[in-house]
Amino acid sequence: MERSLLDSDILSELLRGKNSVVLRRGAAHRQVFGRYTTSAVTVFEIVGGFRQLRFDSRIADFENSLSAQEVLPLDKESSILAGRIHGDLLRTGQTIGRADPLIAAIAISKDLTLVTGNTEHFQRIIDLGYPLRLDNWRL
Repeated sequence: MERSLLDSDILSELLRGKNSVVLRRGAAHRQVFGRYTTSAVTVFEIVGGFRQLRFDSRIADFENSLSAQEVLPLDKESSILAGRIHGDLLRTGQTIGRADPLIAAIAISKDLTLVTGNTEHFQRIIDLGYPLRLDNWRL
């Protein structure tokens, strides 16, 4: 098992606690590493989603849950790499939004496997030659 960075969709599924496969794989990961690792970009996406839906009470619960997790920042190295990824995606007509290249760059720069159910988007980054490793805990 590799240390992993959780994408927004997988972290959301862990918080909801409804997908038994994701829960089982998450528990195994947490047993080995003691906590989940996610990114500041994922926090931004989840809080934004709750706010959009006016689930303000969920924001506070989510914020409290972060004390038991590692939240990686978007640092200079990751920002530069994300800009390269995003530019390459735009140049090749494979846009996937702005958040996914940021999350991918954090995973690559920290040598983490990205855990996501959205492998199609992230495969485009791999296809461009970036050394992103993916795992889908839904499978």
